[in-house]
Amino acid sequence: MDFFHLPLITKVEMRRDFPHNFLPPDQTVETLLGQNRIELEYTSGTSEERLPVLFGRGWWNKQEEQVLRLNHLVAGVLDEHPHVRRATLVPPVCNGLTCFAHRQSRTERTVDATLYVNRSRIPFLLDDDELARMAAEISEWSPQFLDLDPVHGAWFALYCERQGIRFPSLKFVLCSYEFVSVVHRRILERVFGVPVFNLYGSTETGHLLMENERGEMKPSLATAFFEVVEPDERGIGSLVVTTLTNDYMPLVRYRIGDLVQRLEQPYATSYLVHGRSRDILNSRDGRRVTTLEADQCFNDVGGIAHYSLRQSIDGECRLQFVPDGNGPGAAELGNAIAQLENLLQPPNRIGVEAVKLLPPTPSGKFRLTAWA
Repeated sequence: MDFFHLPLITKVEMRRDFPHNFLPPDQTVETLLGQNRIELEYTSGTSEERLPVLFGRGWWNKQEEQVLRLNHLVAGVLDEHPHVRRATLVPPVCNGLTCFAHRQSRTERTVDATLYVNRSRIPFLLDDDELARMAAEISEWSPQFLDLDPVHGAWFALYCERQGIRFPSLKFVLCSYEFVSVVHRRILERVFGVPVFNLYGSTETGHLLMENERGEMKPSLATAFFEVVEPDERGIGSLVVTTLTNDYMPLVRYRIGDLVQRLEQPYATSYLVHGRSRDILNSRDGRRVTTLEADQCFNDVGGIAHYSLRQSIDGECRLQFVPDGNGPGAAELGNAIAQLENLLQPPNRIGVEAVKLLPPTPSGKFRLTAWA
């Protein structure tokens, strides 16, 4: 059978008759867990109901290291520190360890060389005592890198900046879990003073793309086979992957739910991650506008810690943002709004509002762009 004529699968097919749709009749999840042969994790549930995922014991860490080594600077840190320490700040529901419903001790939040620092789902509600606790734990842990959700990480970074807190052990910052905005990256680079790299993947596929020192998102061809299906005239299409190393839950032509653009180069191939398919907006002429395209309008705007751009069915748009310090300058913000209006062509001017906080989705992740 021609591989490219096989049907695409989604989370619906993965969930149907789980785990019998993956495991042979003589195997059960309970038996494999009892034999310490597999790990059972769950997706965050940002786009759909949380999905159980099976993979072999140790598989996650192995494939993560493979993709991290696509970045030469990061590979050097891993070589220099065989037991590299990280501090992780992500929505508690995403890390499978901490829970915002109750407080856990530092010992309970430490797994091997990883310290899970965050205990709250909404970073904007953290008081200074909790932020100070997080900073003190990281200082004592002395990690070589921070593993961050960009929204949580940027808000924590602003606290560190106000307090003059630095972490001399840091070599780089790794952003994952959701789309990395230019506003988050700007804050992280300014405060921590080390390179910030984007790591892209999903619980069900493993890590897929790693940003290198030149800012290119490089594919981990050892992890998956990549396709871009249904591309538009600009080459932006849906990412489809076939996993290559997870023997317990192999995926063939899995539509991951994100839009990407393949960049063919003489020496290699890289990708642009445009964001979730469900988060696209539309211009008046019907052209889809991705999260990446909207986010690039903020390239030259400081003073924003996080934002949310919403579009209604009639094309009206509203921008809400959480200020960084005194907020953006009027000229800078006006220029960004003009770029957005040129991109989206709304029937009226985009409404703009500064707010104290923006709520996450039930999974704890945030959506930069979405339909209202």
